[in-house]
Amino acid sequence: MDVFRFTVNGKEVETKEDKPLLRFLRDDLKCKSVKDGCSEGACGTCTILIDGKAVRSCILTTKKAVGKTIVTVEGLSLQEKEAYVYAFGRAGSVQCGFCIPGMVMSAKALIDVNPNPTEEDIKKAIRSNICRCTGYKKIIEGIALAAKVLRGEEKVQVDLETGDDFEVGQSAFRVDVREKVLGTGEYPDDVEMENMVYGGAVRTEHPRAKILKINTEAAESLPGVLCVLKAADVPNNKVGHIQQDWDVMIAEGDITRCIGDALCLICAETPSILEAAKKLVKVEYEVLEPVRSIAEAMAEDAPKIHPNGNLCQQRHVTRGDAKAAIAGAKYVVTDSFKTPFTEHAFMEPECAVAFPYKDGVKVYTTDQGVYDTRKEISIMMGWDPSRIVVENKLVGGGFGGKEDVSVQHIAVLMALKVGRPVKVKFTRQESINFHPKRHAMEGTFTLACDENGIFQGLDCEIYFDTGAYASLCGPVLERACTHSVGPYTYQNTNILGYGYYTNNPPAGAFRGFGVCQSEYALEMLIDKLAEKVGISPWEIRFRNAIEPGKVLPNGQIADSSTALKETLLAVKDIYEANKGRAGLACAMKNAGVGVGLPDKGRARAVIKNGVVELYTAASDIGQGCRTVFMQMMHEGTGLPVEKIDLSKGSTEDSPDSGTTSGSRQTLITGEAVKGLAVELKGDLDKVGGDLSALEGKEYFFEFFDPTDKLGADLPNPKSHVAYAYATNLVLLDEQGQVTDVYAAHDSGKVVNPVAIQGQIEGGVLMGMGYALTEDFPLKDCVPTAKLGTLGLLRANQIPNIHAIYVERDTPIPFAYGAKGIGEIASIPIAPAIANAYYAFDHEFRTKLPMDNTFYRKKKA
Repeated sequence: MDVFRFTVNGKEVETKEDKPLLRFLRDDLKCKSVKDGCSEGACGTCTILIDGKAVRSCILTTKKAVGKTIVTVEGLSLQEKEAYVYAFGRAGSVQCGFCIPGMVMSAKALIDVNPNPTEEDIKKAIRSNICRCTGYKKIIEGIALAAKVLRGEEKVQVDLETGDDFEVGQSAFRVDVREKVLGTGEYPDDVEMENMVYGGAVRTEHPRAKILKINTEAAESLPGVLCVLKAADVPNNKVGHIQQDWDVMIAEGDITRCIGDALCLICAETPSILEAAKKLVKVEYEVLEPVRSIAEAMAEDAPKIHPNGNLCQQRHVTRGDAKAAIAGAKYVVTDSFKTPFTEHAFMEPECAVAFPYKDGVKVYTTDQGVYDTRKEISIMMGWDPSRIVVENKLVGGGFGGKEDVSVQHIAVLMALKVGRPVKVKFTRQESINFHPKRHAMEGTFTLACDENGIFQGLDCEIYFDTGAYASLCGPVLERACTHSVGPYTYQNTNILGYGYYTNNPPAGAFRGFGVCQSEYALEMLIDKLAEKVGISPWEIRFRNAIEPGKVLPNGQIADSSTALKETLLAVKDIYEANKGRAGLACAMKNAGVGVGLPDKGRARAVIKNGVVELYTAASDIGQGCRTVFMQMMHEGTGLPVEKIDLSKGSTEDSPDSGTTSGSRQTLITGEAVKGLAVELKGDLDKVGGDLSALEGKEYFFEFFDPTDKLGADLPNPKSHVAYAYATNLVLLDEQGQVTDVYAAHDSGKVVNPVAIQGQIEGGVLMGMGYALTEDFPLKDCVPTAKLGTLGLLRANQIPNIHAIYVERDTPIPFAYGAKGIGEIASIPIAPAIANAYYAFDHEFRTKLPMDNTFYRKKKA
């Protein structure tokens, strides 16, 4: 038998097994910095150095590595490690962190041969590394700074974690930079436990088919297979974030609803045995014609995807008399718009580890709400939720796509069956097929104004394809409807929204939460109205813009922090200087769940061993809320950061702080942390600042600011605790390429400037992909794209992104005045680009991704 020898991080290693180098590095050598983002050579998270060159380790085998010298992040010198930790922390390069070790290795390959790289050199060096969080700009800046440190032109701060200024309003060094840059922090796939085994699902080959027979005998008899589970083995075969309509597995005799549906679960001693067993399962199908579209779902003779029919959710949002207002208006514009499904493409595929624990089960996971996951598992098991402990490890991106359970619940079923820790992780294609996407939309919008361009009314119908399961169809559809009015001041609206089941992959939460679709349509119509009135797109928005004390179209009175007009003024001069190649769009987005639903932030703290242990179950999915909480705790108590310890978030010890969704954590949970800090400061003052005098004392704070339900019969209902506002300005060059984006944001008090800049830049690039390059093609309801063909933008394609934030100097009651930035950053960019093209060539593009642009030529 051949022996394959090569050098890894200065040591000669050998193996007799020819397998992907990625697997050897992670599984055999425990080099956990080498992340498995796709195993397809598309994402770059597994990048290493081979003989000095950056290579994706998933596309190389141990046989092909013979005689080569390999370096991973673990093999960097101490000087290099400190340089990258310092530089990436100072520049704000790290968000979810899953791509970062791969970025570091691509950077090292460059800097080793070019110690003083230009920005273009860096972009070229990392063009094979995808980042979905940052928009690349902060990573490029971090690499440039690391090169500067390694050249000796800048010194590394000695104590990175505690030497920073953590006051609210200062650019704080993120609390998780070191573990993410060096790859020492644990994501679920990095977890190893004694006696751990591996689980997975056999999934349907057809989106709609009757399951006649699932023959698992050959799989069950394969040595190393520990169990095979079917639908009958599930106490309650339903899960669902809000509506429990999602089958854990499809039973024999039932009909599948989408390509991601599980037919049986297999648990095995090793991943290779698991894959072999899956292939032994034989399924007999009666293939049925799928429901491919909204139109097919609405047809009278359409097959029912769920027992109650194909209409999943509907919303009717009305105020005033829109039809009369439009009929009496001077100018009216109407058009229809179409937007696609979109894949979240977070860099970390779904993964969970479950194991028996006390009188129940414990789950290590990577999701957006550990209490939500606990609830869904408890429904499936028929258990009291207290028997289930869910703990977040690091979360490698979410953007809404990790709100629904995916692997957690099936890991639980197998762990309880075999009595051992079970790891379940998706392949990249399973992830693409399974988790809910951004809803595809078809809609017709009518907007009217008077002779001066003052909006009179909006009438529209919005249709969402929610795919096979509801997920968050209702709330997402609701936000699309309530925000279709835009951040303006008119009182006549009639908005009808419908969400239909199809046999497409499910759709649910995605950054922007339905507003990206409806705002795209509205903001394009505004430019057409401006043309009819004879004023500029900037002027018509400024005349209608919401301002403090005025009333939004939903009736809510804008508070004193409202600064939409300031965001318009921030880009005015640049817009005026570039007419003919400039496009504008505004947006608003709620912070907090609102609409009358309970939305509470909670935090608890214990003084232990002279340190404040702060507990909150808020998921940090890359947005940096844990650092924000540290800043607020420091600000409120005056304690140095080394005296504050933050939990990662577990249902066992941390209070429920709600889902990381709706741009809510900084405001809602942040206010709870602030309130707790105020109480602690009061006690500290009583004991002369001696924290040890409070040893053992516990604190708890709950924040809740009630809102009014949708359609409340009030003159001025309070729909949400707060709104953020934004204006985006896009500039094109002579070839129609996006050269600059000026993203001006009113997100209240900026807690961490470097973090908000990174959120804005990442949101802009995500929205730019949505507008121009990303698509999610389906053939008879089956995704045909892989990660590498989704159209995700790379570092060498980014425009100059200018992140601008404005703050009104007004008293705001909660969380030092913060509102949240995560979602709104992605909303106005698509219509701003569309409007730039309208100014450029006068073609009105009503479909995304846009055709006939620099990025995508018109299809025949």
